[in-house]
Amino acid sequence: MTTGTNHPAHTVEDVRAAVARARSAGRSWAALGARERRAALLRWKRALAARADEFAQVIASETGKPVHDARAEVLLTLVHLDWAARNARRVLGRRRVPSGLLSVHQRATLAYRPLGVIGVIGPWNYPLYTPMGSIGYALAAGNAVVFKPSELTPGVGALLARSLGEALPDHADLLQAVTGPGSTGAALAGAEGPSGVDKVAFTGSPGTARKVAAACAATLTPLLAECGGKDAVLVAADADLDAAADAIVWGAMGNAGQTCAGVERVYAVESVHEALCSRIVSRARALTPGEAYGPLTLSSQLDVVERHVKQALVDGATARLGGPDALRAPVLGPVVLSGVPEDSPAVTEETFGPVVVVNPVRDMDEAVERADASAYSLGAAVFTRDRAAGVALAERLGSGAVSVNSVLGFAAIPSLPFGGAGESGYGRIHGEEGLRAFAAPHSVTVRRFAPAVDLTSFATPREKVARAVELGRRLHARF
Repeated sequence: MTTGTNHPAHTVEDVRAAVARARSAGRSWAALGARERRAALLRWKRALAARADEFAQVIASETGKPVHDARAEVLLTLVHLDWAARNARRVLGRRRVPSGLLSVHQRATLAYRPLGVIGVIGPWNYPLYTPMGSIGYALAAGNAVVFKPSELTPGVGALLARSLGEALPDHADLLQAVTGPGSTGAALAGAEGPSGVDKVAFTGSPGTARKVAAACAATLTPLLAECGGKDAVLVAADADLDAAADAIVWGAMGNAGQTCAGVERVYAVESVHEALCSRIVSRARALTPGEAYGPLTLSSQLDVVERHVKQALVDGATARLGGPDALRAPVLGPVVLSGVPEDSPAVTEETFGPVVVVNPVRDMDEAVERADASAYSLGAAVFTRDRAAGVALAERLGSGAVSVNSVLGFAAIPSLPFGGAGESGYGRIHGEEGLRAFAAPHSVTVRRFAPAVDLTSFATPREKVARAVELGRRLHARF
């Protein structure tokens, strides 16, 4: 049984066997030490860079996105793998931490140890970059990985695992790829009984995340879930409207709108709303679908996009560009809507298509309120010529990541964590938090000398203990 001509549909038994192979490989990988793992991962990174065109072709063939977009995805992947490899030792290595006055006689240290085997369930929209935000960081933290790519992009996952084995033949089983339908991913999460993984990193819809969470709960397996967004752009009256429009169109239409942190909502103050709409429409109309962006990778997503656009119009919205007639498979035309009620699905649900809603607001306070009213809280952006005001607005927003005067600025900065809350999921990938997400803290104390009053010994006279405790209480009551 296969998902296509080349990729098997792995069973529960296959998944468990892959986890077992990964665990065996992971033991020697963890024993290498951070320096050796860094060197090995950088060697793999260089091999990936040399094969960038090969990866881009596979990504493009499976997703339908233009090759130039796929090449950019490969570059982002390299940037993150490089950072994870170079920073794991600094972030996770043992370091001394303050002991405090009460335990001044103890030397306290903290380090982070690998969890073991990480199960990664990846998406189809960015089939290399997104899962590598977990895979690369998990490997850098000393873990082995079993990767289940989307059934729409199995070739990317298979090629990735194969490339590691070819670049690091002594660790060929460190990254295992298991392919197949949703049931294969469910098996990795433990829906059919324990798979043996020590943590699951999932990217996909909130509905599927809930099923994965339920499967993980049966064995108390930790879960990191990234479940999409409904990202908003806030445009102030003093904003550079040309720059804002350019960024909004790219953020909304890039990858045919199939970006979890892409632009789906825009809130512009009333005084510039019309001028901004005009600029957005002009730039979106100039796009050539099929060249600027590709088709919807998941054909059934067209139903969602059509429902959102049609319902918005029924609810009183205006189609500034496109409309239902523009939504013709395989490559949809861009759609720009305005005046969409805040309870319409085009505002409340993730559209995941080349559609953007541009609504007017009274001021930036209202813009923040509307942006944060969403059940999603992944990313956002603010446009204003006043950078200090932009940062202040960014700090008020509840989104996990915010860009000022750009969109998705955080995606290419590997030192920044990425993730959200609510329907956007929980946990963080990338950055120091992303490394720690795949490691367990390990605390060690070493008694350096005998304390004046040993509070952990029955041999210490009770009166002496009482005086020491009272002294400590008075100090805390005073300071």
